[in-house]
Amino acid sequence: MDFQHQTLSGTKYTDADIKKLIAEYNVQFIKLQFVDINGQVKNVAIPSEHIDRILNNDIMLDGSSIKGFRNIETSDMFFYPDKNTFQILPWQERDGRNSARLICDIHNADGTPFEGCPRCNLKRLMAEAQKLGLSMNIGPEAEFFLFEKDEEDHITTKTHDRAGYYDVGPDDLGEAVRADIVSTLQEMDFDIEASHHEVADGQHEVDFKYSDILTTADNVVTFRIAVKAIAAQYGLHATFMPKPVFGINGSGMHCNISLFKDGKNAFYDEKAEYQLSDTARYAIGGLLKHIKSITAILNPTVNSYKRLVPGYEAPVYMAWSLANRSALLRVPAKRGISTRVELRSPDPSCNPYLAFATILAACLDGVRNKIEPPKPVDANIYKLSEKERKKMRIESLPGSLKEALYYMDKSLIAKTALGPHILDEFTTAKDIEWDDFRTYVSQWEIDRYLARY
Repeated sequence: MDFQHQTLSGTKYTDADIKKLIAEYNVQFIKLQFVDINGQVKNVAIPSEHIDRILNNDIMLDGSSIKGFRNIETSDMFFYPDKNTFQILPWQERDGRNSARLICDIHNADGTPFEGCPRCNLKRLMAEAQKLGLSMNIGPEAEFFLFEKDEEDHITTKTHDRAGYYDVGPDDLGEAVRADIVSTLQEMDFDIEASHHEVADGQHEVDFKYSDILTTADNVVTFRIAVKAIAAQYGLHATFMPKPVFGINGSGMHCNISLFKDGKNAFYDEKAEYQLSDTARYAIGGLLKHIKSITAILNPTVNSYKRLVPGYEAPVYMAWSLANRSALLRVPAKRGISTRVELRSPDPSCNPYLAFATILAACLDGVRNKIEPPKPVDANIYKLSEKERKKMRIESLPGSLKEALYYMDKSLIAKTALGPHILDEFTTAKDIEWDDFRTYVSQWEIDRYLARY
């Protein structure tokens, strides 16, 4: 069944449009979706006959039950659905009955946007950019693994295949899964640009077209849900964990970033060096200056830093280049409207609303303060010695979640990008996560020390 509905009121859906779709596709439940501070999708299913209450923002939420939201004394909150995010969920069709979703902002009881809602927070940063006449587009490249399950349906780390980069079937056993993922996303109006097997065993990538950062953040969370749902139909588990298997490449979410002004790509200047405008240079300068401070958001788990190590194509070194994939920031060859900067450090475990807010804040600071980046680095940074890197003033990203939190705590940009509520709740949660990891006795320690000592 084709669920595309561009023929309605363009991309601006009215109440009447939504009610027409509910009737046309026999929608039984509307799922009101939002994300918590960790980027985990939450939802409540409301019978579709209550669509007027939904569209009038009358559905309530107990904010005290969501980590990082409200305490029990001020827990009443409301769902404010974004009507343009109405979508049928293709994988939930049962006997001709369907479920749909609306992505929501969370508002306080007095109707004001909740400062701890990641989506509301991103909108706040977008409004700051608009004061400068700027808007940001991002095109993400989210990688994931497909793992098998055992006889008892438990998740394993046994990869679904042993294919490599761009391989084809029969080596690539994930072709059918990816094809179903792509067709499902296309039914949900995604503009899919490519899908392929990645470098590691069982690793895959599906790329969709860039959009404004709010739409893209919505698309990332939808993408993760869809990938997991389709994989489950094949008896597989899809994971966006950054480094699930030791000794092979981890999964990243490279972000292709551009700023637009007056409908034109503000990164492009035909007459400038490298055809990169002042705005592009300053944005690069801002990202390089602040990347340590926002790494805890872009790479938010203990496991994230198992990926950010030399030798597995993950960016570790803080430099930029015109083509060099060993650099943190890379400027792909296309120019004109396609001029962009690829930030290669984020991973797909991040909360995209918070990640894009911090990226935007770093770029805006670069533009406002005209932060010049260093010269681009053409050499393979992975092959440079520590002495050579030091001479070239190439620093490294934080090596652990603890180190990343240290830099974030000292950062005005992080405070600007996240606001005090989100920053405090995020830091508190991640301090607990780090302490749990620090005190946990792992199998590696047992194997290493139990017999020896």
